[in-house]
Amino acid sequence: MEIHLIDGTYELFRHYYAVPRARDAGGHEVGAVRGVLASVLAMINGGATHVGVATDHIIESFRNRLWPGYKTGEGIEPELWAQFPLLEEALTELGVAVWPMIEFEADDALAAASAVAARDPEVERVLICTPDKDLAQCVRGTRVVQLIRRTRAIRDEAGVIEKFGVRPASIPDYLALVGDAADGYPGLPGWGAKSSAAVLAKYHHLEAIPADGSLWGVNASQAGALARTLVRDREHALLFRELATLRTDLQLFDSVEELRWKGPRPSFAALGARLDGAVTVTGEPRRT
Repeated sequence: MEIHLIDGTYELFRHYYAVPRARDAGGHEVGAVRGVLASVLAMINGGATHVGVATDHIIESFRNRLWPGYKTGEGIEPELWAQFPLLEEALTELGVAVWPMIEFEADDALAAASAVAARDPEVERVLICTPDKDLAQCVRGTRVVQLIRRTRAIRDEAGVIEKFGVRPASIPDYLALVGDAADGYPGLPGWGAKSSAAVLAKYHHLEAIPADGSLWGVNASQAGALARTLVRDREHALLFRELATLRTDLQLFDSVEELRWKGPRPSFAALGARLDGAVTVTGEPRRT
């Protein structure tokens, strides 16, 4: 069997900026939710049997206590933010396993779910449906992969190495050095993608990188300056790696059979009618 794990937050954002606006009879914006539901149903109709969706019920998480600049919900458009609870309700009524995250993030839920699913010998492949680079750390060979649904591309371990220059296990170290603007931490000054990949391809983790850049033996420009920065900002680097490391110890389900789709709940009909009856609103497309 295959397990499909979906980043509901990413999907809601993607559809909000990609599909026409639509309002239900009460005047509430529901276009993005309707788009995500159609997308999930298309996946099920295409043969997906075991599906789980993770959402950020609250954008802030434990990481905000570790780094004050970490991402928050500030700036999210109210009409988008208001659709998060509706999406969670709609997916639950559809009969899909949903994990609304509060203390942790949707990415943590996807990481934890993939770890549990990968331990099941009956699972042939786990597909983590998101392009998010954070989730690349969860890829394992060709059995746990990322599926970029927009392009239908599969990113296995070889694909992670091709894209980032490091193995999946080194992704948190890589992000600690280069930073992640979307998540709100800057990385270390001077450490770009190429130099970080070159060093980590050889040393894998921050602790193994020699303090003396002349000993690196890799193609990294200004190795001495980079080494001095890493020594000076070591605590920041370790903190950023902690921010980038996804939690796999969350208890979301006991068996992958809990993810098997058995059809919608009887109560889904009313909600489906509400969404189907939503009126498309014409006007200027949204801008990201």
